[in-house]
Amino acid sequence: MPDLEISIGGRSFSVSCQTGEEHFLRAAATMIDNEAQPLVAQMGRMPETRMLLMAGLMLADRTAAVEDELRVLKAKLTELESRPQAPREKLEVAVVPPGLQEMLAEIAARAESLATV
Repeated sequence: MPDLEISIGGRSFSVSCQTGEEHFLRAAATMIDNEAQPLVAQMGRMPETRMLLMAGLMLADRTAAVEDELRVLKAKLTELESRPQAPREKLEVAVVPPGLQEMLAEIAARAESLATV
């Protein structure tokens, strides 16, 4: 199990994690540190338990807001998917444009007449 040194709010912590999980631990520590830094700047030095608690609560608040937004977006998506869709307009395109066969027959006739001369 690797031991990592992470920094949160200007304090260092030694933390163990599963092999291969180092990146996720560093990313999580960065998220907590991003919340802790403004707290330390505003309130100055505080006990690490309080700093970590406040940073965790701020992250939880942000997570709750994102979950609420996700819930609203999922409801809108469900509503949009359940609406009946208008039938698609069917377009018919001729494979050979009208008049092309007559034009080709005329060109062929002219070519044959020139070939016989």
